[in-house]
Amino acid sequence: MRPEADQILNFCAGQWLGELAPQLAADYARSTASLNAMLTIFAAQEYEHGAEIRARENKELRTLLARHAPSVGDTTLTQALSDAAAERDQTLTISALNAANNTLKSLLIRLQCALETQASPEAQAAKKQIWESLAAMAERRMLRIPPTG
Repeated sequence: MRPEADQILNFCAGQWLGELAPQLAADYARSTASLNAMLTIFAAQEYEHGAEIRARENKELRTLLARHAPSVGDTTLTQALSDAAAERDQTLTISALNAANNTLKSLLIRLQCALETQASPEAQAAKKQIWESLAAMAERRMLRIPPTG
């Protein structure tokens, strides 16, 4: 599960109101405040870049599916990959982008499984390309702790 910005902010509010306010002088309260502050920073990063990251991932995933669909050797899977690759995001809401992203990643897993059964140089190159894309996606989703001072 990937927490969404509204979930993070709601968590922070609950901690601040339910636990922090009554105990602010205690060590635990200070730790909670620090944790909630960091979560709020992460939520702000998600707010700023979340839709862009997801839309870009969806586009990249569709490109991968389209590029490698013909090489899977299973007509049903090839059609499913091609159909998904031809779709476009209809809205930039995080929930809709996440739903499309989850579907595309499920198909990518199916593509990877099909490629794992093949030893051809094309299949090996496709697997390498997929892993490189996944690494780039993870890098873009990484939350950054801002410098202090």
